[in-house]
Amino acid sequence: MSILLLGGSPQIPSSSSRLLQHIGDQLALHGHTYSKLDVRDLPARALLQFDYNDVDIASAVRAVAEAHAIVIATPIYKASYTGLLKAFLDLLPQDGLAGKLVLPLATGGGHAHTLALDYALRPVLHALGAKQVFTSIYANAQQLDWHEERGLSLDAAIELRVRAGIAEVSAGLFILQGARRPLVLADETLAPPARTLQEQPYCPSLQTA
Repeated sequence: MSILLLGGSPQIPSSSSRLLQHIGDQLALHGHTYSKLDVRDLPARALLQFDYNDVDIASAVRAVAEAHAIVIATPIYKASYTGLLKAFLDLLPQDGLAGKLVLPLATGGGHAHTLALDYALRPVLHALGAKQVFTSIYANAQQLDWHEERGLSLDAAIELRVRAGIAEVSAGLFILQGARRPLVLADETLAPPARTLQEQPYCPSLQTA
């Protein structure tokens, strides 16, 4: 089953895009595949004019429609998610997230915007018909450390929340698939399940992550 990593940052690289990629890589270790879409790569005029005839816009909307789960990442600006992400979500039909699992992520400069995802983004995701919106993950700049060689490091508190989010998405996809979960994950120490599930179905991986 497919996962779409949806990046709403106007800057690449960024803290939110790195966290998004980290979670995608961890989900791949659980046997899932993903594709990635950064909204900033879409043609600006076509995006703002809702030009569904544009090839890139049509492809992006189709990518959302075909995904079973979506991990959405955004920086928080002025107590809300980015206008770039809003412009893209506005492109989607009213039921554009129907039947889909959604994990919202955000990064910001401090703790002041911790609830921005819950008050600003989650209502939009529910309005678009998401089957399940998992617990939001917010990380401030002090909780994320980037090193060119070692990559992204998370502090203990965010690491626990990220593991729980990964486990929820993974278990949800296994359940949607209606197959049995593997007894041993590729790396249980990196992303252990947040809770024990009696029968977690298994989703076989596709060709590439």
